[in-house]
Amino acid sequence: MPSPPDFESLARRYYRDLYYFAFSLAGNEAEASDLVQETFYIWALKGEQLREFDRAKSWLFTTLHREFLQITRRRVRFQEQDLDEVQQELPPVTPDVVNRIDAATALNSLAKIDERYRAPLALYYLEDYSYQEISAILNVPLGTVQSRIARGKAQLLALLTSGTAAVNSAGGAS
Repeated sequence: MPSPPDFESLARRYYRDLYYFAFSLAGNEAEASDLVQETFYIWALKGEQLREFDRAKSWLFTTLHREFLQITRRRVRFQEQDLDEVQQELPPVTPDVVNRIDAATALNSLAKIDERYRAPLALYYLEDYSYQEISAILNVPLGTVQSRIARGKAQLLALLTSGTAAVNSAGGAS
């Protein structure tokens, strides 16, 4: 069984090919460089798990492609939109609410909502996990994750806009 290639020789050997592949996917230099860097980072973390080291090139290209797909999915999920186009979808926020809310207030408010809603909200909004990933992490059905996030958002909004009294009426059982 061949020994694992050392990191530097692997990078020297495949960097250019990986970069060209990444550039063909991403369409710009910065994203291509980021993709290649992330690919080699993943190799540094997990490369020794590869049993057939003669397949390292294939592994690197597959990993780069998966990273590109993950970034693309994240972009689709969190599309940038012009504020004027989505203004009607935003909840009304009065000036006094804006004056009360900052990051510390939001985190403190998150700590005050029901515990069963707190974890899904934190995983989704603070850790950027998908609903399916949260379902696996918390070991609950996907529908339960969706329900808990919706109810948690309602509790959090009520807490941030109306005070703690509204939190008790915003939730339900799930």
